[in-house]
Amino acid sequence: MTENEIGKRIVDGAVRIHRELGPGLLETVYEISLAHELRQRGLLVKRQVPIAIEYRGTRFDEGFRADLIIEDKVILELKCVEKLTNAHKKQLLTYLRLSGIKLGYLMNFSETLMKDGITRTVNCLSE
Repeated sequence: MTENEIGKRIVDGAVRIHRELGPGLLETVYEISLAHELRQRGLLVKRQVPIAIEYRGTRFDEGFRADLIIEDKVILELKCVEKLTNAHKKQLLTYLRLSGIKLGYLMNFSETLMKDGITRTVNCLSE
């Protein structure tokens, strides 16, 4: 399955959860719900995954934690904030670069319409 095929399932799942639960809950509620929904759709889902980084020749086993990693190909960073900022977008791009994963989604479940809360970010992904 390609990153783009996985991405379609992710977006469909996020929209479904948002329609049923509504906006404004804690991020963890959306994280566990989306993980469950994506597993129901046949995807391998890992939650709160520590990602190692290397800095000046030293490896740190837990440089950061990805909210969700799907099929070892897509990172999801979930938020429940009034507005996404450039800092959120830069954070996801850095996660992609450091992990070597090519596709990521920043999802803000506080938006009235879920489609307005989804930002797709790529890191050297061939479309």
